[in-house]
Amino acid sequence: MSSTDGPDEVRLSIPANGAYVAVPRSVVGNLAARNDFTVDAIDDLRIVVDEACAMLLPHATDGALECVFEIEPPHLTARVSATVPDGWHPDTESIGWVMLTALVESATAETENGRLTISVTATASAAEKA
Repeated sequence: MSSTDGPDEVRLSIPANGAYVAVPRSVVGNLAARNDFTVDAIDDLRIVVDEACAMLLPHATDGALECVFEIEPPHLTARVSATVPDGWHPDTESIGWVMLTALVESATAETENGRLTISVTATASAAEKA
């Protein structure tokens, strides 16, 4: 944990190109491993971040995805965002969205100022009980 009062954050920006999705997937896996998530929970987080990126990739109008990973043990939150066309929102009845909500404790999609952010949160202790 850092010397600040808030959670630690890791931020990265990647091109909106499928070739770069391995980067945030690797980052979330590393952060989860360093924060006592089980092997299965780490795999689940990698899948969820991959899916969040895949949902946003084809709609990222500025050509970039922003990823923020917030660590406040035992919680890890991943936020993937992109500038999207007006009115676009992920289909919350799609198999991708159902997977997101099944593999983590919470998943939301919110738009603010033209940026859509998919946020997912998992807890290490909850993952151990699964």
